Amino acid sequence: MTRRERTVDVLVVGAGPAGLGAAAGLAASGVRHVEVLEREQTAGGIPRHCHHAGFGSSRPSGGTDGPEYARRCTVAATRAGATVRTGITVTGWAGPLTLDATGPGGLERITAHAVVLATGARERPRSARLVPGSRPAGVYTTGELQQAVHLHHQHIGTRAVIVGDEPVSIAAAATLRTAGVEVVARVTERPPALPASLAPRHAAPLLTRTTVTALTGRGRLAGVTVRHRDGRTTTLPCDTVVFTGDWIPDHELARRGDVPLDPGTRGPAYDAAYRTHAPGVFAAGNLLHAVESAGTAAAEGRALAAPVRRHLTTTTGGWPDGRPALAVAAPLEWIAPNLLCPDGDRPLNNRFTLRTVRPLTAPLLVVRQDGRELYRRRLLRPVRPGRPFHLPADWLGRADPHGGTVCVSAG
Repeated sequence: MTRRERTVDVLVVGAGPAGLGAAAGLAASGVRHVEVLEREQTAGGIPRHCHHAGFGSSRPSGGTDGPEYARRCTVAATRAGATVRTGITVTGWAGPLTLDATGPGGLERITAHAVVLATGARERPRSARLVPGSRPAGVYTTGELQQAVHLHHQHIGTRAVIVGDEPVSIAAAATLRTAGVEVVARVTERPPALPASLAPRHAAPLLTRTTVTALTGRGRLAGVTVRHRDGRTTTLPCDTVVFTGDWIPDHELARRGDVPLDPGTRGPAYDAAYRTHAPGVFAAGNLLHAVESAGTAAAEGRALAAPVRRHLTTTTGGWPDGRPALAVAAPLEWIAPNLLCPDGDRPLNNRFTLRTVRPLTAPLLVVRQDGRELYRRRLLRPVRPGRPFHLPADWLGRADPHGGTVCVSAG
C-alpha cells in the first residue's frame, strides 16, 4: 500500500479540550498549518458523552453540557483555521518529529516542526485494578457507562454499585439515574473526606475504608463482595458495577517516542512552557496530570500556543537541557509542572498543581533546593485525595535553574 508523506507546521495528536484549545490558539496566532489527528470518529474528547451541566463554567450547574462544549471547542479550532481530522490513528514515530498514521485514506507519514501530544487520560478498568472473581456482564468504567447510555442508548441494569469517591463518581451516579438504575452504594478505600451533611444531594450511601474483593455472578453480575478495614465482609446484591476514577494518562504514544515520563504523574515530564524532554515535542491536558477538568485542559491548550509559536520562530537557543526536576515527598503524590523552566515561563495561573494520597488538615508546604528553603507557608484549609490543590509560583525567582532537584513537602 502506498504511504502518503506530508509536512505541517504543528501536528496535534488528540482532539479533546486540550488539543482543540492548542489548535485554536496556534491557528489564531498566525501559525499557518495546524493539523489535529483524532482516532475517534467525532472530535471533543471525554465531554462528548458527559451529558451533565457545568462545562465552560466555574459553577457545577452553570455552563453547558458536555456534547455542546465539545462542539464549541471543535468549532473554535476550525474557525481559527486549524484542520481537525477524525478517524485517524497515530501508530508510532518514524523520527523525532515524524509520526505514522492510518485512516480511511490509508497510511500517512507526517513530519512537523512541532508536535503537541494531547492524548488525554483514561480510567483504569477492573482488570488493571486486579479485582478477582468471575467475568460477568454489567462491569463498566465511567466512560464506558456514559457511552453506553448517551451514545448507544443501551439497557444498563437495575441496581448498581459505584467504586470510587472522586468527582467523576458523582457523574457516574447521575448517568445511572438517567438510565433508571438504582445506585445501591459507593465504595472507597479512603476514609471519609466530608461530613455526611455535606454529601451531594441524592448521593448513595458511601462505604469508606472498604475494598472490593470480588465480583460474583455467571453471565450477568450478581453481586460485589466488599471488605471493611476492620475485617467485616458482605456482598452487595447488584447487576451493575462502575469503576470510577483511578486515572492514568494515555501515555503509550509518548512512551513509543521515548519521551521521558514523570514518576508521579505517569505522564510526560514537562515545564511551565509545556516542553517535554524531547526537543520539539510539547504536551498539554490530562496526559500530563490525570485528571483535571475539561476547562483546565482547554486553558492549558490555549496557553501552550505562545511557547510553541516562540519555538517555531526561534533561531538560537534551542531546546533547554538539564532542567531540574520538581519532586514531592510523601504523602504528596505528584506536582505539575514537574520540570523547572529556565527562561521565565510561569505555570498556568501562576501556580503548581499538587495531589495527596491521604487527607491533610492545613498542611505546611515547604519548597527546598540544594539545602536552601525557597518557600514555606501553611494552607488554611484541608486537602483530600482525588482533588487538586495548589502551590503558588512566587518562589521561582529564588530557584537555581541549573541546580539540583526542587523538593516539595507537606507537613
